This record gives sequence, structure tokens and C-alpha cells, in this order.
Amino acid sequence: MSKLYLVTGGAGFIGSSLVRRLLQDDHRVRVLDNLSRGNAGRLADISDQVEFIEADVRDADAVRRAARGVESLCHLAAVNGTEWFYSKPEIVLDVGVKGVVNTIDACLKHDVPEYVLASSSEVYQTPPTIPTDESAPLSVPDPLNPRYSYGGSKIISELMALNYGRRRLERVLVVRPHNVYGPDMGREHVIPQLILRAAALATEHPRGAVPFPIQGDGSQTRAFIHIDDFTDGFAAVLKRGAHLNIYHVGSDEEVTIRRLARLIFERIGRDFELIAGALTAGSPHKRRPAIDKLRALGYRPRVSLREGLAGTIDWYLADR
Repeated sequence: MSKLYLVTGGAGFIGSSLVRRLLQDDHRVRVLDNLSRGNAGRLADISDQVEFIEADVRDADAVRRAARGVESLCHLAAVNGTEWFYSKPEIVLDVGVKGVVNTIDACLKHDVPEYVLASSSEVYQTPPTIPTDESAPLSVPDPLNPRYSYGGSKIISELMALNYGRRRLERVLVVRPHNVYGPDMGREHVIPQLILRAAALATEHPRGAVPFPIQGDGSQTRAFIHIDDFTDGFAAVLKRGAHLNIYHVGSDEEVTIRRLARLIFERIGRDFELIAGALTAGSPHKRRPAIDKLRALGYRPRVSLREGLAGTIDWYLADR
């Protein structure tokens, strides 16, 4: 059944991909984005199919106006990217907390029955078990570390969504993205930063192995999910997810940062020498989500890390 969706942050990397998927599934879409980090160009070829509202999710009146008449609100607007967590933690918190308050208030004002929150794996920081399922305890290990500005804002957001959802909303879903990557994802994340540094250093060192400094010794692991797989997972949650449930949307293909660097240099066509460095405080050593709940909804990943990285690397090398 076709719905009218409001997607906050719909001009962002993940948001724009979700907008396309909703249109593909024959839904109507309204987007709210202030374009501070989103890019209207991501929606340029579908602009005649989308109602676009340029506004800040911290503007309560604008959010209320945007929510009028919609049947589902997908709240994705946030200041993401590890670089921002450290450099602008107050903005991260301001957008995160005011955004969830304003979007929930707008749903209550206009009797919007469904609220879908994009949360984050940052809510549980260093996981107690690997792979990590949705029952992992949420934590802010050190309030003095600005890294936790983002995770803290998402913990607040989950508590707001789930507790308001108990009595005042018909259906609330929480989606926790885990290291989503792909072309045009911005430059504040691990994969694009590694790609661009590798390319720059390869130019500086035209012969022999390229010296490549990293944080830590490269044994840290992550599980990256390609944007196309992530959008499939998000769509599965929208179709079949249960009220007041949390879903990890990620990959269970765990990779070391050392291997990630190797795949990048293989694509560039160069050998490299890894140079270990200090690890930023608060960076977890291992992360890999359990995705059993998502698989139970019919989700199956399609894009291998090697395949997804190839397209991502090519995009960034062309864009730089």
C-alpha cells in the first residue's frame, strides 16, 4: 500500500538512497533537509518526483509543517562522521536532541501513525560480545570524550522514540546502521579518508611501497555494508518490522583495517607499507553486528566488500 513518507535528512548519503527506494516501491516522498551537509544534487534526477522542503530539523515550526498529512516519518537528519564528533560535539548534540524532539512532536501534532528512527552502532560503543545483537547495553563510557556526543544523542533518541511509541504512536521502528559506505558518502568517514589518503600518498611516492600511516596497528575490525544492501535492509524493516523493535542493519563480513587498506591499494595498483600509530581514545577495537533479526525479515546481502569498494574507490578517485 502506497504511503506518503517524510524523510528528514533526505538529501544526505543514506537519506537520498532511502528516498529512491521509497519511490521505487511506489511511495510518495517529502524531504526535509537544510543542505548544511546534504546535497540537493543527490536528488536532482528525481526532483520532479519529490516534494523538497529546505529547512532545519531544529526548527520546530518547519518540522510540524512538513509532517502535515504524512503517514510515516523517517528521521535520518543528524551530524554524522567521526571528524564532527570530535570537532563540533555541541552541534552534534543540538541537532540530535532537538531533531528527535521536534519530529516526535510533529507526529503527535498531526497524528502521524508511524515513526522510524535511524540510530547508530555508536549507542553501544565498545560491544560486550561479537557479533553484537540488539540487546547490547547502551553506554557513554566517558562524558568528557567528545566522541560520545553522537552516541549520546542517539541513546536519547532511542529512549524518546520507544517510550513515546508505547502509548502514543501506532508503530515505532529503530534502525541501527553499521558502517554504511558507498560513492558520494562524504569525506568524514573511514573509507573515503583511507581512499583519499592512499591516493595522495601514492602520488607523493611514485616508486616502491607507499608508506601509509594509520591509527592503531591495523588489527581493528569493522563490518561494512554497501549502501545498496543497507537500503534493502531498511526497506525490509519498513515492510515487516515489528512495533517497538530495534534492528541492526549491517553486514556480518568482518574485515581488519589492514585488509581494508590492502583492498584499496590493490585497486589503486600499488604496494604499501602500513605504519602503526596511536589509536584515538574511544575507538572500539572490534565491531560486527548480529543481523539475525534482519535476516528473519527476508534480508539477504548482495554486495561483497571487494565489489562495493571497487565502485567506491573509483568514484572518489574521479571526484578528487
